[in-house]
Amino acid sequence: MTTTRVRARYVIAWDGTSHRTLKNGEVVYRGDTIIFVGRGYGGPVDQEIDGGNAVLGPGFIDMNALADLDTTVLAFDNQPDWAKGRTWPEDYLSSGPIEMYSEEEQTFTKKYAFAQLIRNGITTALPITSMFYRKWAETYDEFARAADSAAELGLRAYLGPCYMTGVEVVRGDGSFYTHWDEELGLQGLADAERYIRTYDGAHDGLIRGGLFPDRIENCTPQLLRRSAAISAELGVPVKLHCAQSMDEFDALVARYDMTPVEWLKSLDFLSPRALLPHGVFLTGHSRVRRKGDDVGLLRDSGATLVHCPLVGSRYGVTMESFARLRQAGIRIGLGTDTFPPDMVENMRIGISLCRVTDHSVTAASAADFYDAATVDAADALGRPDLGRLAVGAKADMTLFDLSDFAIGQVIDPIQTMVLSGTGRDFRTSIINGRVVMRDRQLPGVDMEDWNVRAQAQFDGLIAKYPLRTLHHPPVEQIFRPSYPEFDGPDLASN
Repeated sequence: MTTTRVRARYVIAWDGTSHRTLKNGEVVYRGDTIIFVGRGYGGPVDQEIDGGNAVLGPGFIDMNALADLDTTVLAFDNQPDWAKGRTWPEDYLSSGPIEMYSEEEQTFTKKYAFAQLIRNGITTALPITSMFYRKWAETYDEFARAADSAAELGLRAYLGPCYMTGVEVVRGDGSFYTHWDEELGLQGLADAERYIRTYDGAHDGLIRGGLFPDRIENCTPQLLRRSAAISAELGVPVKLHCAQSMDEFDALVARYDMTPVEWLKSLDFLSPRALLPHGVFLTGHSRVRRKGDDVGLLRDSGATLVHCPLVGSRYGVTMESFARLRQAGIRIGLGTDTFPPDMVENMRIGISLCRVTDHSVTAASAADFYDAATVDAADALGRPDLGRLAVGAKADMTLFDLSDFAIGQVIDPIQTMVLSGTGRDFRTSIINGRVVMRDRQLPGVDMEDWNVRAQAQFDGLIAKYPLRTLHHPPVEQIFRPSYPEFDGPDLASN
């Protein structure tokens, strides 16, 4: 096995309890495993990587990673969601929903998204894609191809097809209801279980399995009970979008006279294997009037909340707060969720949101969010071999460049990363001992060609939006430009 030494001005090393900053340090790995962290390794090495003025740190673990050409961005200035193609109209449901991507397009979408994750310093990903443009949900065959795509690019991934038993529908008069098809949901769960049994540990352990039921409001009790039981039997994570909107909160209270968290507790769903994006609307939140102890239930269960600050801020919501929930004993990881899949931006926004929410400059630090993106996420997955640079850990690491003019003055490697950096400042990514990105280039990926192809595919999807938008208006009425296009011969001038 090849032995490789990586050097950098700063190494974020693990001392067994916490990250430490090691100046002018080095990490040596053999095969896929780290064998030395420190200075002055005396053994033989086969190759050297000199990161120079950079931060050598553990790769980020994205617990709600975009594996799609994100259509959520279309809602940024186009609201309300339900009138802009993000809720199926009743006549679309009755005429028969369709797959809006071909099999080839589905495969390319994930490869493109996986490449974006790697370029943003993410080395382990748990996927999220949109169900709005699907015939129903994801498929076994689709994720069989996704496993091959992730392995080809070198991304470590927890994969499995998303499944659900319901979908929200809007009637012509603007009222809503949920269309249920439990048979389809349970078949999706069966396919997900089959996928795990086939692919968990595939590609030399790079691919692991997970259960990914869709939003909590689109799942029946039987689906969630069975998901929790399979998660326990197979020892895999189960991820469920939960407590992300007041509409969801109110819907669950109306159905079961329980908060979403209380309902999950009643189904024996909450456990250390449960991962819950987005964890915003819990009892105690300023917009939640219902009394209860969601925080205590989550703490006692060992479940993990997955904070997605960027996408939440775009919708005007956030945890109340990251710091308070963490101090209450709840483990919190991070997810990018939307485009760009930039964990650094999510950390920066997350810190600011927390400080504003708590009216305190000391509420959250760069270290708190760096931990959430590394060791805390690894612990949530039961992976002490990820999220840290330590002897025996997997050789998953990144080099974050500090030499760019835009970085400005370095005050501290992690604080500078969060204050001045972006995901575009990662220059090298190593996953499972393989250099999957060097100087921002991914072997075998023609980024210019992929960018053109992704734009064409995205434009094609937008063109189909009227099919699944209430009253089927033309695209230009669904998505209005920030400013009207100028189509005259010349701009007026004095």
